[in-house]
Amino acid sequence: MSKDNLRFNSKLIHAGQIPDKTFGAVVPPIYQTSTFKQDSLGVNKGYEYSRSGNPTRTALERSLTSIESGNFGFAFASGLAAIDAVMKLLNPGDEVISTNNLYGGSHRMFTQIYQEKGVKFHFINLEDPSNIIPLINDKTKLIWIESPTNPLLHLVDIKKIANQTKHYNVLLVVDNTFASPYLQRPLELGADIVIHSATKYIGGHSDLVMGALVVSDETLANKLYFIQKATGAVPGPMDCFLALRGIKTLALRMERHCENAKAIAQFLDRHPGVEKVYWPGLKAHRGYEVASAQMKDYGGVVSFVVKGDSREAVDRVVSKFELFSLAESLGGVESLAAHPASMSHSAMAAETRAQMGISDGLIRLSIGIEDKEDLIADLENALKS
Repeated sequence: MSKDNLRFNSKLIHAGQIPDKTFGAVVPPIYQTSTFKQDSLGVNKGYEYSRSGNPTRTALERSLTSIESGNFGFAFASGLAAIDAVMKLLNPGDEVISTNNLYGGSHRMFTQIYQEKGVKFHFINLEDPSNIIPLINDKTKLIWIESPTNPLLHLVDIKKIANQTKHYNVLLVVDNTFASPYLQRPLELGADIVIHSATKYIGGHSDLVMGALVVSDETLANKLYFIQKATGAVPGPMDCFLALRGIKTLALRMERHCENAKAIAQFLDRHPGVEKVYWPGLKAHRGYEVASAQMKDYGGVVSFVVKGDSREAVDRVVSKFELFSLAESLGGVESLAAHPASMSHSAMAAETRAQMGISDGLIRLSIGIEDKEDLIADLENALKS
């Protein structure tokens, strides 16, 4: 049986992994080397220098390619390094249409680096796919989607956006970090580039920082490989090994993340100390139907606004947490609580955050794989404050 024809859960374990021919190791070895001995001038065994390629990284990139249903995968030193590689496809005067609710680091890069270099960005509500039509012109090069978005979990219909843009020479880029390949595979829905902060669910254990891109088109892949090699923002082999290990348990972890998130979202939705809950699995969520159509489940991130909607109210709540750690990031096996206004989106002006709907009273929870009863008890105790 070809490993390319395996079902998804089997791909997580086997796809892209070439058996070790030297000793028969079942786990790809960590090739902790910067360079490789060449047989003669211009003749090598496939690798010459670890910036341009490393066998451990190759195993990871093949695995990522398989589980995202692509043809070419690339690992980077961080999620932002992966985003930066895509931005390097652009030239001054090019235009990008992006969702108006997105990760603060992406927004910072777009507005404070590439906008300063002459790239124009339009931040709009992409929950209505038709909103892109008046903005598309011959300068439009990218449509940038997060779905679900960070931190308000807005949903964008990827297939509808793809159908809207297929008649134009525009790349559709989807940041799939919050969903992971287990819940959603954007290339199957018509996207051109999938981006991950592999730090999150792909790694899954809060012990690495990494980014990834997966594409299907060979010409696009060649451009991205040149950027990866020429700029050098690549991960080390140890981090690639850790990401490969994380991928093997992705399905099991995501099932528990989603199960726990459902219980916690329902608990918060009933709690008198909570003003609003954002989780796509709640039928009242405005993206519920889109999430139900394009995702396998509804994800492990739950955001909510505490009663009073103030930083002071948030501080009272998070100071009482015992199981939830107040920390940036998400997607690990442990549960985390983040305050977007002072963490992931703190570089934005307060009025920009307000336009996005990110208030001072918003808490974003990354739901881990602990027993849900213990997590709910921790939240209940904290919300007493």
